[in-house]
Amino acid sequence: MVAVEKALEQYGAPIYVRKQIVHNTHVVKTLEARGAIFVEETEEVPEDSIVVFSAHGVSPAVHEEAKERRLRTIDATCPLVTKVHNEAKRFAGQDYEILLIGHEGHEEVEGTSGEAPRHIQLVDGLDAVDQVEVKDPSRLVWLSQTTLSVDETTETVTRLKQRFPNLLDPPSDDICYATQNRQIAVKEIAAESQLVIVVGSENSSNSKRLVEVAKDYGADASYLVDNADFIQDEWLEGVTTVGVTSGASVPEELVEEVLARLAKHGFGDVSEVEPVQESMRFALPHELRKDLRARP
Repeated sequence: MVAVEKALEQYGAPIYVRKQIVHNTHVVKTLEARGAIFVEETEEVPEDSIVVFSAHGVSPAVHEEAKERRLRTIDATCPLVTKVHNEAKRFAGQDYEILLIGHEGHEEVEGTSGEAPRHIQLVDGLDAVDQVEVKDPSRLVWLSQTTLSVDETTETVTRLKQRFPNLLDPPSDDICYATQNRQIAVKEIAAESQLVIVVGSENSSNSKRLVEVAKDYGADASYLVDNADFIQDEWLEGVTTVGVTSGASVPEELVEEVLARLAKHGFGDVSEVEPVQESMRFALPHELRKDLRARP
């Protein structure tokens, strides 16, 4: 989101964005109002325009297509996703077969798979483990989409290792720290809440995982809402404790609006849960530190 805002400030509208910069309806609508134009594919961007690649990353083929169309690109790929891309390239270069745990069709999975298509096999959840077939079980490693449920990923890896005992782990955890921290927090919240409301959009993988985790860890009910207007009064009937959390890319203002809506229904006493303090900050894409309008 910040990359698109900075690009609009620096170069003015229109700024094209391939896919949603993050999976949040409010963020996308806000940026559209300021002059961002969201497209599905690079071919929809007029030649010589500026295009931002989303936080979920793109494959080398997309970079090449942008170059062929003379597009000036701003790569806003999350550094944690870039880490997975680099791991995929490194393991493929060492001739490992890579089992990529993730959801079919997700932009991040498509981008990572594009880094080493001949070496990567998608494992879409626990139920897909039994269908996995590999060429050499002795040269096998797993990677994952960064926005998955930590628990489900752990279960999937455990099952894979039962089938393939020599399966290697990546050098460091692939799940996004913000995703992990929210899942840790929602487990604590759900244990003390009858109802958990997750602020996030339907196409946000990490937000949907929070709903599932809340139900698994003690909440009687859990719902995903884009904003406060989506809360239904009947959800609150007979409920004494409500937990609130949000997806990793949700603006704080949307959470505040949900809390204000709940306060009007008698849930004004708020206790914060922060089991892990987040201090990580990422720099802007390097393209925003130079003049993209200049031509060599």
